[in-house]
Amino acid sequence: MAAERTYLAWIRTAIALMAFGFVVARFGAFLRSIAMAETPDAGQGPAASLALGLALIGVGVALCLIAAVRHRRYVRAIDEGRFRSAFGSNVAFGLAALLALTGLAMVLFLAAR
Repeated sequence: MAAERTYLAWIRTAIALMAFGFVVARFGAFLRSIAMAETPDAGQGPAASLALGLALIGVGVALCLIAAVRHRRYVRAIDEGRFRSAFGSNVAFGLAALLALTGLAMVLFLAAR
């Protein structure tokens, strides 16, 4: 049961990343519409939030696929009795680093405004 809970936690994280990516992308459109309401000739403005939002959605999709593959490998390793020696935390640490960099990029983006 622990393997299923871990798998579902990864899926929940992936869904949250995709939803957050959507919000980030839409927030940029919201900011552009406000800028155009204040100054009609503002144009499109920077599309950094769209790019960042799409990147977060892509990371969420990739995380869904990675979670499925890792779950299958977990169950197989448990059945073969080699679970502890087969798996590390590299994906979790990589995801944490990616999210930290994304947060830093968002701070810099908002601070530049």
